[in-house]
Order: sequence, then C-alpha cells, then structure tokens
Amino acid sequence: MQTLAVSDVVNVQVVMSPKAAAVRDFGALLILGASPVVDVTERIRQYSSLDGVVADFGNTAPEYLAANLYYSQSPQPETLFVGRWAKTATSALLKGGALSAEQQDIDNFTAITTGAMKITIDGAEKSLTAMDFSGVTNLNGVASIVSTKLSTAGTCVWNATFSRFEVTSATTGATSTISYASAPASGADVSALLGLTSTLASPPVNGVAAEALLDAVTALAGMSNAWYGLQVADTSITSDDVLAVAAFIEGTGQSRIFGYTTQNPQTLDPSVTTDIASKLKAANYKRTFSQFSSSSPYATASIFGRAFTVNFQGNNTTITLKFKQEPGVTAEGLNTTQAAALKAKNCNVFVNYDNDTAIIQEGVMANGYFFDEVHGLDWLQNDVRTAVYNLLYTSTTKIPQTDAGINRIVTTINERLEQAVTNGLVAPGQWNGPAFGALATGQFLSTGYYSYAPSVSTQAQADREARKAPVIQSAIKLAGAVHFVDAIINVNR
Repeated sequence: MQTLAVSDVVNVQVVMSPKAAAVRDFGALLILGASPVVDVTERIRQYSSLDGVVADFGNTAPEYLAANLYYSQSPQPETLFVGRWAKTATSALLKGGALSAEQQDIDNFTAITTGAMKITIDGAEKSLTAMDFSGVTNLNGVASIVSTKLSTAGTCVWNATFSRFEVTSATTGATSTISYASAPASGADVSALLGLTSTLASPPVNGVAAEALLDAVTALAGMSNAWYGLQVADTSITSDDVLAVAAFIEGTGQSRIFGYTTQNPQTLDPSVTTDIASKLKAANYKRTFSQFSSSSPYATASIFGRAFTVNFQGNNTTITLKFKQEPGVTAEGLNTTQAAALKAKNCNVFVNYDNDTAIIQEGVMANGYFFDEVHGLDWLQNDVRTAVYNLLYTSTTKIPQTDAGINRIVTTINERLEQAVTNGLVAPGQWNGPAFGALATGQFLSTGYYSYAPSVSTQAQADREARKAPVIQSAIKLAGAVHFVDAIINVNR
C-alpha cells in the first residue's frame, strides 16, 4: 500500500557544526639528533614516555640522554618528538612490513632451503639465491643469511621493536638507492615472507647528502607544526650552527623556542664577549635561551621539561623557572663574579646556594625576557586567534559586520583573556602603556585586561567592502613573578 512521507508535513533537518580547530600544543619538545634510528623520509617520530625512546634508541644515544633529562622533571611533560638530522650522508633503506606473531614463527623459514628473491641496490639488480634457512633458530639468523647473500651491496637486520626486516645499502649519499624486493626467476620466493614487497613494505628511502643543522631544522619546521621547543642532541655543533638556528627560530612565522647548553668555561668570564651566550645576547634573540652546565651538554632539555608541564587551561598553573630544580643535572658551584657574569650574559644556570639548596636562575631568554612570559604570550596569541577563528568557522550563521557582530568577537577575545587571568599569566595592575579607547595611561586595570573596538560606522569604505572587522585592541597586565626580596627589620630596645 502506498503511503505519504511524514516529511511532507513535518520536515526536520539536522545541521552539524564543523568541528572546532584545536589550539596548538605549547608543551611539545623536538629533540633533533643524528642517530640513524628515524630515517630521513619519516624524519620525525612522536613519543609519550621515556620508555618509547629507550626502545628505539637504547640508553646511550644522545637523543636518549636529552630525553631522559626532559622526562626526569616532576611533574613529567607529556609530548616529545625526536627528529633526524642527516649530519653525515645517509644510506638507502627498505623497511619491510610488520610481521604478525604467526608470520614470525621460525618454522615458516626453516622449511625453506632454496630461498631466493631480487632487489635493486644502487641501480644494480641483485639476485639472491640458494638461501638455506633450515638451520636458523631465530629471525636474526634469517637476516644474517640474507646479509651474506647481499655481500658488499648491503646488509639485512631484524628489527624486533617494529617486527620487520630492514635492508640497508652499503653506500651513502644521493646515489644510494634501493627498490622493493620481488620474486626471483627460480627458487623459493621469500620476498613476501620477509615482508619486502611493494604490497607489504614501506616506501623505499633513498640516501641523501650530508646537511647543515639549519637545513634539518627548516625541513622539520616545514613538515610539522606540532613541536614548539627545540633541543639539539649533539655536542659537536658550532657557534655558527647555533646562531643560524637561533636566527631561523626568531624569524619563522610559527612561534617556537630554541634552547642551547654551553659548557665553555669562558661563559663564566665577564671579560669574554665572544662566547655563545654573549653572541646570542648581542643578537637580542627572544626565542632562544642558553644555559651553562659543566656536567650535562643537554641541560636545557630539563628546563624544557619543567616549563612544558604548564597547562594554560588550568587554574593558577603558570610558573616562573627561577627556583626550580633540574633532576639529573649537577648543580654548579660558582662564586659571585661567575654568577654575575652569567646573569649579565642572560645565560641560565642550575647553581648551588649556601643553604644546601640548588635552583635554576634566572629563567631568561637571550635578550633578557623571562622564559615564562614568552611561553605564556605565545600560548595567549594562539588561544585568542583560535577562539576567534572558531567563532567565525563554527557559526551556523554569519557574524554580521555590525557593532553587535563585532561585540561578539570582542566577547570571545575577553573570554580567552579571562583564562589568562585564571591561569596566572595576567593579573590586575596599573596600565603604563599608551592610551587607547577608554583606557588612559596610569589607569588601574581591575580585571587585568581591557579590549576596545571602534564603531563599524568609523570604518573606511574599502575595509567594509572587504568585510574586515575594525581593528580590535587589547591591553593586558602581566602578573610577573617575585625573584628577589629586600626585607628591613627595624629593632628597638
């Protein structure tokens, strides 16, 4: 029997708003090193704990040593990336597909006595034949037999962490190439058994020439916006390398911070102005900070670890780095002259005091700005920008180009400024900046912030036709932090 649709009488539609854009993570560190664990195509790998780093790098690699300091902080940070620097020319690599537990059963291999496959390395096809796996007892033994057949062309290893076989060319540089493995003309085909075919393996990674540190940093910046802090896990980088990276971090459009540890004792000498801390200060970099440490070449990773535990969406969560600890870093024993030299060069240090305590001081960037203020304002900029974008993006109707519409934008901005008050970045205080709107210089900001937008009627016609909002200005008063105290005790008899 034919019926009429209920929608002819009652028509209901469900409209889903777009999923809002996420704010950026300002607690993510990138450790950049030259260990051949992450290949130059993958380039960057994410971790959530030190255990993952140990599984990949072991416990002696520079990347591990830096990560250990990062994760030794209390509370612990959450997000870490490790990136690859092709400090020396790299070799071509073929990573086989991950084998299941069933596929790893050694009986699958011991049954083969005439194994064979083809693979092209450095432009030359290699036919591997007569591979007898009947006597192997584990997958390392399988890889050893393949390596023997590869001869001088390359090597094969079993990567237990990723449950795969990997074939590496014996050559390096741009001419080092490799292909997928394929079936041979004769013999028992083992290319699929090893997971090295085009349908199972990862894309082949060809070798590259050695690159400068700056080239690695720019490549990783282009690949991922997920990381905010940068720590280089290498003790042989030069002052020129540091300055080049600092210049890039300063000028790149995506806000980031670079930390560098110096072990040069000249940093402690107030008469020396050619050390790296002095050069960074002279360049007035606000996005690079240095630390002197005679015990650890990666001490700045500990500073990152402490700073990156801040949750800006919480209540009273912001910190100052001064007075904080550096687990795993030996505190310096300095005299007053040496400590003053570091302070004058805006170089941080973890230092002993005569009351059996040790603290980080002063928690500053190379230009003297406080780390926590640069970190916090980077978060605030992104938080406000994302909130306003989401207002425009997720609204099911337009934000009108009227005073009422602009007020919705101002309200959204003020909501995020209020969060800056909640987390302790911003606080009530006297505004000593320039006057604008109804805000006068010297006026007390009772909320810690003030926002102003002129009437839409004052807009230039060209701006209105371009659908621009009037310029919205905000004033905020930073909460700051107490680093020094003078106390006077008056005594009367």
